[in-house]
Amino acid sequence: MNQIAKRVSLLVALAVAPLTAHAQEYETDRVVPQSHAQVQLSYAPIVREAAPAVVNIYTKQVVRTRRSAMFDDPLFQRFFGDQFSFGMPEERVRGSLGSGVIVRPNGVIVTNHHVIEGADEIQVVLADRREYDARVVLDDARTDLAILQIDTGDEALPTLALSDSDNVEVGDIVLAIGNPFGIGQTVTSGIVSANARTQQGISDFGFFIQTDAAVNPGNSGGALIGMRGELLGINTAIYSRTGASNGIGFAIPANMVKSVLRAALNEGQLVRPWLGVNGQNVTGDLAASLGLDRAGGVLIDDVFPGSPASQAGLKPGDVIMAVGGKEVIDEPGLNFRVATMEDGSEITLAVLSEGFIQERTVKLGLPPEEPKRNVTKIDGRNPFQGITVGNLSPRFNDELQIDLFLKGVAVLEVDRRTPAGRYQFLLPGDILLGINGNRVEQVTDLMDALTDDQERYVYQLRRRGQNLECMIVPNRSFRCRQ
Repeated sequence: MNQIAKRVSLLVALAVAPLTAHAQEYETDRVVPQSHAQVQLSYAPIVREAAPAVVNIYTKQVVRTRRSAMFDDPLFQRFFGDQFSFGMPEERVRGSLGSGVIVRPNGVIVTNHHVIEGADEIQVVLADRREYDARVVLDDARTDLAILQIDTGDEALPTLALSDSDNVEVGDIVLAIGNPFGIGQTVTSGIVSANARTQQGISDFGFFIQTDAAVNPGNSGGALIGMRGELLGINTAIYSRTGASNGIGFAIPANMVKSVLRAALNEGQLVRPWLGVNGQNVTGDLAASLGLDRAGGVLIDDVFPGSPASQAGLKPGDVIMAVGGKEVIDEPGLNFRVATMEDGSEITLAVLSEGFIQERTVKLGLPPEEPKRNVTKIDGRNPFQGITVGNLSPRFNDELQIDLFLKGVAVLEVDRRTPAGRYQFLLPGDILLGINGNRVEQVTDLMDALTDDQERYVYQLRRRGQNLECMIVPNRSFRCRQ
């Protein structure tokens, strides 16, 4: 084993040492049954305390469609289903169901974003069958979490305390409480099957607790609790080919829930701290070239000037191996660690730099909004009329869920009634880079370049990772090329 590999092994050992100490501290709590009396032990006391804080959530959404009576014919439906919608407008109500967890006695509830997405009405039913209308305090699609509020007057509701989900270990016994298939509150048991599950495609900050406790449709937003009755995570997804439980469920860790809840209670706007790096996962091949004996870590490709990472001396080619003593396996794991921190907090990174493992202290901050976004709808007699654009910046990019390093002017909306909308000269998500020989770095640059009644417009843009050059001759032609 070379010197770098030895240092990395030592680093990993140091990173897991606190977890080992934690396991030893509670080893008297984690033993197999020693007698017949112990086999007869029950989860009922835990459920009795936790279940009142888990609620059922029902939503309604009004959907407008166009159809004629012919399409309601059973024979037509048998062959074509509901894929056609013509005729007079028709409104129908679409409902969905899920679960939620009361985390504050004044009626603050955590659930999944996908449970309440697009809802016109949200109804919360408590464990004692009382019903309340709920309003959305914060809805974050990137973490698939939403914070709701119900008004129960001066009554204090039962709550679940959020645990430190970093202390969850594989093999821990857990209970899942929710409303599967809408049949009513249900409790299932299992163990933690895995920790730090990433690359599941469930949310942008994919970092999940995996459990084999039965989780089914309707459990989304419900509680995953430990043997001390604390909230370990919010059940959010299952791995299944049929839609029913196959013993592989995923829960958003409580530490991520804390960060979203903190934003909802403080200011109602979620802005996550940033590190300011772009990187890639260290694969087996990369690890060998770097002198590491295993895959793991994040190789830095780029560092944003003036970012927390830049101020801490990180540079391209460095490898982030651990955050706060917790081993980093891949980029989603790194993003999770940073996203759960508060603005201004300091974190210690273990970094492989120039052949040596070094500790770097980074003070996290919020991504800057420089330049200001200046969201503007273009007017005038030109092909760009009717598009809405804005200046990119690290903070705005984070909201748009795009690469923080991208610069330029982003197309945010395209009015379908305009030439740009009809002929798709531009699409939402395009980034304008230049027009008629002028660089477009801000909205004002675009406005200055768009004079009325030009004979043609040649512009450069970035679309889905590719750079294109396009030319429009008004009322005649349009083409793009790479």
